[in-house]
Amino acid sequence: MAPGGNRGWLLRLVIAFSFAQGAVSMARPAVSYRALALGADERAIGVIAGVYALLPLFAAVPLGRRTDHGRCAPLLPVGVVLISGGCALSGLADSLWAMAIWSGVMGLGHLCFVIGAQSIVARQSAPHEQDRNFGHFTIGASLGQLVGPIAAGALIGGPDMAGTSALALLVAGAGGAVALGSLWRIESRTTAASREAPGERVPVRRILRARGVPAGIFISLAVLSATDILTAYLPVVGEHRGIAPSVIGLLLSLRAAATIACRLVLTPLLRLLGRTLLLTVTCLLAALLCAGIALPVPVWALALILAALGFCLGVGQPLSMTTVVQASPEGARSTALALRLTGNRLGQVAAPASAGLIAGLAGVAAPFVMLGGLLLVSAGIALRAPGKTAGEAEGADGRRGSRSPLRRKSGI
Repeated sequence: MAPGGNRGWLLRLVIAFSFAQGAVSMARPAVSYRALALGADERAIGVIAGVYALLPLFAAVPLGRRTDHGRCAPLLPVGVVLISGGCALSGLADSLWAMAIWSGVMGLGHLCFVIGAQSIVARQSAPHEQDRNFGHFTIGASLGQLVGPIAAGALIGGPDMAGTSALALLVAGAGGAVALGSLWRIESRTTAASREAPGERVPVRRILRARGVPAGIFISLAVLSATDILTAYLPVVGEHRGIAPSVIGLLLSLRAAATIACRLVLTPLLRLLGRTLLLTVTCLLAALLCAGIALPVPVWALALILAALGFCLGVGQPLSMTTVVQASPEGARSTALALRLTGNRLGQVAAPASAGLIAGLAGVAAPFVMLGGLLLVSAGIALRAPGKTAGEAEGADGRRGSRSPLRRKSGI
């Protein structure tokens, strides 16, 4: 199957990602509530949230190196098993240290799945399709982020917070395992065989010096840190403001629904504004909206803020993937995506730990002000990032002039 051909593999990948991400998105707030029930304070919540990213931090680049010259698909079931096991064992853990360890296992599973899946999308998409296909791929993540918090909010509550949060984690583990049912015929034999022979190993320094790669990594780090701290700290904000866990779950799902809406209209937005302006505007608006969460606003206003924030945050992840893929050297794209994920995990380690420290010193709303500053910096970086890439130029040429043979054949 050549890039740009049948996209049934993409639909199956989106379905699998929905269940895997749904398990993680259900487990993350459940871990926070269970840790609170076991006596954790804001700083401990930050440490547990940071450990989720700690194991993946050291595994990303080796996994990317392996994927550059081999198959991607085997990483997907391994990731699902680790996610489901980490969720279930977090529910059975009876200490904060054990919860932190199993949270790290969950994070390692998520990394394996995402590296394999992103590499498949990059490998099996024509250059002019990458923005669209990465956008559709990340809809799977948004669907999981939509359903997961609602399910967690429906199960968690009442006087037995420790018991109900443990039940939510066990259910998350079972739900994540459903993803295994969609992991068939996702990777083309043709594209997999073309990577089995090892080629020249591109140094990490050369990848990071490629124009566009650092910008894509930082923007992705900022956007994911915002999503991560929202998931981990909105329950804490809810506890302090007297908002029920079920309402917090609905608010997190509203944010995810707005992200899905953004990715469904990503292609027309790109045609209207272009990648650079779209990234800059959405990061700037997201910075202001994150700071707005720190204000003592009523629940309905918080819902409006989170809906707008979700729409803005929906742009950063898929466009940063395309930016990194198209800017990286040939034969090192999986490694470049792994470096992007390493940046994400660095953010997931540093941001929650910093958020926990700030929350302990200045209150639970203060981390959202910190996020606003981080997104403001990413808006400035997006403004200076490379403009139209080769992939965009190819797509534009295809729209302006005669359609390429590939586009004529596939009917795109």
